[in-house]
Amino acid sequence: MKPSTLAVHAGAHIDADSAAVAPSIGLSTTFGHAADGTRGPAGFEYIREDNPNQRQLEAALRALEGGGAALAFASGMAAVTTLLDTIESPGEIVLPLDVYHGVRRYCREVMVGRGFVLRETDFADARGVAASIGASTRVVWCETPSNPQLVVADIAAIAQQTHGNGALLVVDNTFATPLLQNPLVLGADVVMHSTTKYLAGHSDALGGALVFARDDELAGGVRERRTLGGAIAAPFNTWLTLRGIRSLAPRMEFHCRNAAALADFLERQPAIAQVNYPGLASHPGHAIAARQMRAFGGMLSVRCRGGRDAALHIASRLRIFTNATSLGGVESLVEHRHSVESAGSSTPDDLLRVSVGVEHIDDLIADWQQALD
Repeated sequence: MKPSTLAVHAGAHIDADSAAVAPSIGLSTTFGHAADGTRGPAGFEYIREDNPNQRQLEAALRALEGGGAALAFASGMAAVTTLLDTIESPGEIVLPLDVYHGVRRYCREVMVGRGFVLRETDFADARGVAASIGASTRVVWCETPSNPQLVVADIAAIAQQTHGNGALLVVDNTFATPLLQNPLVLGADVVMHSTTKYLAGHSDALGGALVFARDDELAGGVRERRTLGGAIAAPFNTWLTLRGIRSLAPRMEFHCRNAAALADFLERQPAIAQVNYPGLASHPGHAIAARQMRAFGGMLSVRCRGGRDAALHIASRLRIFTNATSLGGVESLVEHRHSVESAGSSTPDDLLRVSVGVEHIDDLIADWQQALD
């Protein structure tokens, strides 16, 4: 079954009682026991362990990524921290130089405190990543394309080196989504998503997810830690996310087409020093992205001539692109990441991250044209 068809049908079923086609929202926090005190026929007991909406979303995510198990979480960072907290110390974590700042902060401030050694390296260089992985490596954390500089990493090559040293490869697939890239097929052990972004798709549902290649001891350990820690996603948010996934394929077509056209336009503008978009032939990782992605996504970033002041000025002049945090919604957003990340940011201060929405491309280009004039 093709990914676009899976997105519409995965995790769906006709309700046995009402014959409803669309899933219902189950808000109950508790479920009735059988006469002998055990769980009822559906296997539910308490919302923190499992619930109907969560189970439907996890089934969809498992199918879309081709995994053996999927777990939904209250947020992307809840997924990240629950997974990392399951890993036993001591050991080493290999992290990209360009990575979501929340992941970097957690590794530097919490994981190092737990006894882990953190190695940060350029994931555009597969040989450099290989040199950073050794016998003590526990986790290799990969983002591709990365946030916010759109660095492309060779998942298959990194997976081979990671597994050769007995380590775990985790790939953040938030920017690409399962429609454009499937890291488990390329050798990853775990895929992470901030479902808040493209999967939910409308900037109205917080969530995160992990999809495991196998329903093994690791998946079971993370599942148990999620239950104990209470990092469960709310039913309404999981319902909204599953609803968003149903329209993921057509939305991604718009995002990708618009981003490619905008990137091409911006690359020709004198005020823009550099455009980071994997779909451009000028991107250093274009060939790798073309090999492991079905399309190049809706995210790009630009570096502005004139530094920080120029970047802030351009962002302030945009009218259709809202100056706001987050990404992956139907509306176009722009953000000066260095300002948001503040202390410890490794993002260049002349960079703007751009989430290209599904508005008409002529309007989006005209908005940038007037902002640059």
